[in-house]
Amino acid sequence: MDKPLMSRRTALRASALAGAAGVAGLAATADPSGAAEPASDGGAGRIDTHHHALPPAMREWAVQHGLLPPQGGPRWGQWDLRETLETMDANRIALGVASSPAPSEVFHDKKLAASGTRVFNESLADLVRSRPTRFGFFAYLPLLHVDVALKEAAYALDDLGADGVLMMNTAGGRYLGDRAFDPLFAELNRRRAVIMTHPDALPEDPRPIPGVENWVADFMYDTTRCALNLIASGTMDRYPRMSVILSHGGGFLPYIGGRVERAGRLGEGPDPGAFRRALKRFHYDTALPLSPYASPTLLDAVGAGRILYGTDWPQVEAGEVAHARRAFDRDPHLSARARAAINRGNALRLLPTVAARLR
Repeated sequence: MDKPLMSRRTALRASALAGAAGVAGLAATADPSGAAEPASDGGAGRIDTHHHALPPAMREWAVQHGLLPPQGGPRWGQWDLRETLETMDANRIALGVASSPAPSEVFHDKKLAASGTRVFNESLADLVRSRPTRFGFFAYLPLLHVDVALKEAAYALDDLGADGVLMMNTAGGRYLGDRAFDPLFAELNRRRAVIMTHPDALPEDPRPIPGVENWVADFMYDTTRCALNLIASGTMDRYPRMSVILSHGGGFLPYIGGRVERAGRLGEGPDPGAFRRALKRFHYDTALPLSPYASPTLLDAVGAGRILYGTDWPQVEAGEVAHARRAFDRDPHLSARARAAINRGNALRLLPTVAARLR
């Protein structure tokens, strides 16, 4: 994978909008290898649930507020619809559920959070309205201001037709299991909402390991910590009707299950029963990538029915999207039935609004 132009934390501090997860790369063309290989999806195409976008209105707002330069800047800040559709078509992606996971600190000011979040979500809703069978969206919620997040969740889900919401793993150094977020989870639980969680740099020390950008391991650890916090705090048990997607295959969570259960038996971690319940209840996406390294553990731990296809486009450039797709299509651990479920079937069950538009 190409080295990013700048890390996202560096980009933020350099007045570049830190708009998503990990690798800053937008290729100028689609998959150079040519047409995609056949996928076991019934010919209808994959549904990409880890799919980012920066529509023109969002970019214009970012430039106006000094978060992106008028010209140049990181490649992910130059999102282009044509190139997005070319990459989707080359990889048999029928629909991408778009999101824009800016770090919570971008919206530290409450007025900025209200106005900026509205621009984010309305621009994504416009993208869906323009191509309802190619895109869905997860509405961004500004977690540093729970009252604003509650209002935006209602507006996005009721008026904009959002397919779910996106919540960063942390806000103000607090993971999502913190009781400060209970009012938001209570409302999302009432609505049976789908929540996509998204990592960022570790809150205690955002500096990457020398020579290793923080998306490689720190983002995975951030997701693992968030998931454990949601379990240990009782959030997952208190709110059983909401659905939670963990990015990037759940980080390290499935891999360390035995260690977590031992800690629970010793009183040094979440209750083993609560852990097992949550592990089977979370959903997990394949972004960056699942196959072939993580698939045996994840399949054994949670089953194919909890896994969703994800690319992390455009933070993952077109060549890497194709590389991950080929690895997934050739993964010997996946049966044709499991591959079809991950490609499309699971997302259609989880996101009924997407299913309705595709019908």
